[in-house]
Amino acid sequence: MKLAVVGGGSTYTPELVDGLARLRDVLPVTELALLDPAADRLATVGGLARRILARAGHPATVTCTSDLETAVADAGAVLLQLRVGGQAARERDESWPLECGCVGQETTGAGGLAKALRTVPVVLDIAERVRRAAPDAWIVDFTNPVGIVTRALLDAGHRAVGLCNVAIGLQRKFAALLDVRPAELHLDHVGLNHLTWELGVRLGGPDGPDVLPGLLADHGGAVAADLRLPRALLDRLGSVPSYYLRYFYAHDEVVAGLRGKPSRAAEVAGMERELLAMYADPALDTKPELLARRGGAHYSEAAVALTAALLGGKDGTNGGGVQVVNTRNGGTLPFLPGDAVVEVPAAVSPAGARPLPVTPPGPQYTGLIAAVAAYEELALEAALHGGRDRVFAALLAHPLIGQYALAERLTDLLIAHNREHLAWA
Repeated sequence: MKLAVVGGGSTYTPELVDGLARLRDVLPVTELALLDPAADRLATVGGLARRILARAGHPATVTCTSDLETAVADAGAVLLQLRVGGQAARERDESWPLECGCVGQETTGAGGLAKALRTVPVVLDIAERVRRAAPDAWIVDFTNPVGIVTRALLDAGHRAVGLCNVAIGLQRKFAALLDVRPAELHLDHVGLNHLTWELGVRLGGPDGPDVLPGLLADHGGAVAADLRLPRALLDRLGSVPSYYLRYFYAHDEVVAGLRGKPSRAAEVAGMERELLAMYADPALDTKPELLARRGGAHYSEAAVALTAALLGGKDGTNGGGVQVVNTRNGGTLPFLPGDAVVEVPAAVSPAGARPLPVTPPGPQYTGLIAAVAAYEELALEAALHGGRDRVFAALLAHPLIGQYALAERLTDLLIAHNREHLAWA
């Protein structure tokens, strides 16, 4: 089975390759095709990928190319992990919103919209070429903002599922605290990409007992510390929000913390330089510990399990083909349109991802979910059709913005900092 990775020169790739090596019985890959326009970077990452597989005695071949049709031909699945504009564009996304007193972040708020505007047209072009070269291939989207990008793919009729590592990261964290195997825990994970809550943690499967109250009672402090949110908030919610809820629950505090210090993009760019230097060492044949600080923890396990389920293989990670993914809402969250993209547990098979019934979220969640879903719909319109008015409409609808004067200023800044990526600007 051939697996293609668009953005294969990413420093994330060795994490994925490590998972392929460890989980070969789950996803028996015979060829890994890495696609990237940066030839030097691709050669460095590809070399390490070969050494990791060789160390594990894995028989798969690794091919490196800058030609998309070559990369995806005969592939069973295509993973998207690209970043349009690189870390330089991310650093801008994290900087100019701060000028307006808004959070600067690559997937949330105005910065997240900027990333969507740059990314959606590129991803759709790639997906159309994949459809012509490998019409039966599944597209697994790990490219942020995952919810918006996945909806763009689905609206265009592509065989696509969105993937984020937040749920699997929390599952692993909870399993360690409870001293159980991760596969024993089923998360009542509800919301949109980067806007989710664990409303329950069930032992043994979707119908198992909810151990979340005991988890919070015994380990709430540790969980809250990881999320950088107050323990009292988790106790009052009775749920565990994702890390990204900090940008809503503690917006002003986060903005104050971001001002006057290097951006996360600058930090990551430094890590990437260090990682690439490590990857170039011909003696290195394992993923370095520094990679864990780069982000994307457990990405490999999530990607392997999802891809295996889509291709009809066995799932040795979570059991039963149940994955937390980004897919069509249908009637899963009845307060959202059916064509919205939600992030919930789903039964995954070669037929696609079918959302499972979820714990109905209360009004403390539904209002925010609905507001951000409306913003995402407007953001996709702006990404597909362009125009200053569409950008303004999306920003005005975002619950972290909402004021017309602020939306006007952010619109001007967004366009000014992304003009080279916006065909209509």
